[in-house]
Amino acid sequence: MDFTDTQLHRYSRHIVLPEVGGIGQEKLLRSKVLVVGAGGLGAPLLLYLAAAGVGTIGIVDDDTVDLSNLQRQVIHDESTLGLAKVESAAARIHALNPDVRVEAHRTRINRDNAMDLIAGYDLVADGSDNFATRFLLNDACFLAGKTLVSAAILRFDGQLTTFKAHLGAPHPCYRCLFPEPPPRGTVPSCSEGGVLGALAGSVGSLQATEVLKELLGLGESLSGSLLMMDTLYASYQRIAIKRDPDCALCGDHRTIHDLSAH
Repeated sequence: MDFTDTQLHRYSRHIVLPEVGGIGQEKLLRSKVLVVGAGGLGAPLLLYLAAAGVGTIGIVDDDTVDLSNLQRQVIHDESTLGLAKVESAAARIHALNPDVRVEAHRTRINRDNAMDLIAGYDLVADGSDNFATRFLLNDACFLAGKTLVSAAILRFDGQLTTFKAHLGAPHPCYRCLFPEPPPRGTVPSCSEGGVLGALAGSVGSLQATEVLKELLGLGESLSGSLLMMDTLYASYQRIAIKRDPDCALCGDHRTIHDLSAH
C-alpha cells in the first residue's frame, strides 16, 4: 500500500524501527483485532492498538461507563458517564486515529455468539474480569484457530500470557494452567478486592505490546510462559506453562469439542 504523507508522519517512529518498517506498519493497518472488555485492561490496550494503527478493532462489552470506572479506565471520562463503554471507547479511538475502523459489539460474549464474534478477526485480546469469560475465550479461540493474548489484574497483581494451542504441541492453553474455574465466590472481583488504577495501565500496555508482537511476528512469544507481576514489591516473574497431555481441550484425548459446556 502507499502511505499518505500524514501516515508517514504519524507512524514514523514505527517505520524507522528495522524490525517494523513500512512492511510491518502496512501489516498493522491491515490487521483485525478483537478486544473483549473496554474496562481497566481494555482501556490502555485499545488506546495503544489504535495509536499503533491496527486497522480494524472490534470491541465487545455490554456495560456502561460509571464514575467508579474512571480511576483506571482511562479511555472514558466524565463526559461519557452513562454511555455504553463500546460507544465511549469508539469515540475516543476515532479522535485518536481516524485510520482505525472500530466495530462496536454491545453485548456480553457467550457460548451462542462467541464463534461468530471472533471469526472475522486475526487475533483476540482478553481484557475481561471474570473466569467464565476467560475459559470461554480460551475454548472458542482454540476451536476457531485464533491466537489469544490474555491478561488479568487484581489488587496489586497482574498476569499476562499468550495462548496458541491451536498450533499444537508444545503450545499450552488456559486449561493446561487452570483445568477448571475456581468455585464461585472464592476469588474476589475488582469491585470486591480492589485494584490499583495504574496497574491496569501497566498491564494493559504490556498486553498491547504482546498483541503487536504477535501481529508483526517479532521477538519471543509469551506462549508457554506466564508473566506474573507483583507491583507492590516491584517483583516480576516469568514461569513456564507446559502443555498438559490430559487437557480436556488441547490434550491427546480431547473431551471438549464445542462450547456447549459453557
